[in-house]
Amino acid sequence: MLSLLFLILYIPAVMPSSSQMAGIFPQDPALPIGSTLTATCSVSPDLGLHASSLFWSLNGRRLPSSSYSVLSPTALSVTLPGLPASRQRSGDNLVCHNHGGHVLAGSCLYIGMPPAKPVNLTCWSRNTKDLTCRWAPGGQGETFIKTKYTLKYKLRWYGRERECEEYSAAQPYSCYIPRDLALFTPYEIWVEATNQLGSATSDVITLDILDVVTTDPPSGVSVSRVGDLEDHLSVRWESPPALKDFLFQAKYQIRYRLEDNSDWKVMDDVGNQTSCRLAGLRPGTVYFVQVRCNPVGIYGSRRAGIWSEWSHPTAASTPHSERVLSGSCDSKSGDSNSTLRRELKQFFGWVRNHAYGCGGMSIKLYDQWRVWMQKSHKTRNQVLQGDKS
Repeated sequence: MLSLLFLILYIPAVMPSSSQMAGIFPQDPALPIGSTLTATCSVSPDLGLHASSLFWSLNGRRLPSSSYSVLSPTALSVTLPGLPASRQRSGDNLVCHNHGGHVLAGSCLYIGMPPAKPVNLTCWSRNTKDLTCRWAPGGQGETFIKTKYTLKYKLRWYGRERECEEYSAAQPYSCYIPRDLALFTPYEIWVEATNQLGSATSDVITLDILDVVTTDPPSGVSVSRVGDLEDHLSVRWESPPALKDFLFQAKYQIRYRLEDNSDWKVMDDVGNQTSCRLAGLRPGTVYFVQVRCNPVGIYGSRRAGIWSEWSHPTAASTPHSERVLSGSCDSKSGDSNSTLRRELKQFFGWVRNHAYGCGGMSIKLYDQWRVWMQKSHKTRNQVLQGDKS
């Protein structure tokens, strides 16, 4: 049990007379969750109040008198067992009142946990001149009291320890270093977490700025049809503008999905070109397409960069199929169409498997074949419909 101490606290905003005094001990304590606290309210004899006439409240709720103890005519204690976590980081309000309900003194209770070791510390640079780092708080992630996280860094072999200063209110576990970073020299980076109950330090990571470069998403993404080909779309984009002056080879990824489907299909074989053909799509269907970039080999770095965010979705639709399925009774024409489809089925399958993606395998030949096929189907269907009439 905490020892008792007489602490005088002057509260002019509460008492009309500036000569009135009262106090609570302990004042603004920080305690682990589940602790038992005994607090004492002491009043000046000049107030003419007996301790038995006082009462306590916690966060605006009056505490039961069974938890009180009259220690002297001017001192009343309250015992709070098994304290739960604070409702807000500013603390819980424990208040001592006179019999009329006026506030005599107050104390903030900070009930929580010491911080756990921060984890998942990662950093990236958008232009080789800055650095952004992000981490997770570790443990259960919530301490219930105000906890300060400090990102620290220094050059691995020399240089003084420095602290990151630009923290984000929108992203509480991140910090931005905008300038004064060295290239071709590794940094040691770590996070320290502290609050009134303790402190913890993350593992130290070592990185070279050139090994953690990322970019803005590719710009100017456009998606268009490939003539009358009903199952193709052409995708084009521009390299991220911020890195056009750097020596690097970009890798790209494309992902696309149907308008009515949330599942994305990712293409990993795009390479470093800035255009790609999507094949094997559904005719007459709207697709959403996104592109992202990974800078490789900036200034000779041997490590892959970090994938950028995906570009904003760009939508386009494939042409509607011009084929008309006919229920003609002309067995000769029907047999001819069936035979042609059977003979070309394997060819289409083979070409699609090899032309799928951005490898550039005989795309021109495939385009010519598909256009000829679609025109042939359209002509045959028009003839069949003319014979019917």
